[in-house]
Amino acid sequence: MSSKENDRRIDYIEFNVSDIAASKAFYGGAFGWTFTDYGPEYCEFADGRLTGGFTTLGPVRSGGPLVIIYADRIEDAQARVEAAGGKIVKPIFPFPGGRRFHFFDPDGYELAVWSAQ
Repeated sequence: MSSKENDRRIDYIEFNVSDIAASKAFYGGAFGWTFTDYGPEYCEFADGRLTGGFTTLGPVRSGGPLVIIYADRIEDAQARVEAAGGKIVKPIFPFPGGRRFHFFDPDGYELAVWSAQ
């Protein structure tokens, strides 16, 4: 898909885990997922349709994985989130591969938005 086709769609799911090797063993064994390592603190998984990541860079959250939405224009996406009542908890920041921000929705769920630009 082009980035235009991905604009404002769920694009990636990220799990904070305590042990990447154990997570790879579980999800690989249970579901046949494949993996690409990006250093000792991050691993991308692929389930055949969707990709996501395992990271040890944050605390393990019992509330679930971080849902990440793609946006062509991240500043516009942040403005729309704020206008709709979302609370920005991590303003736009760079990471390898692009930029992203995190927000709480009105019920307190944390999500993120990323852009390649």
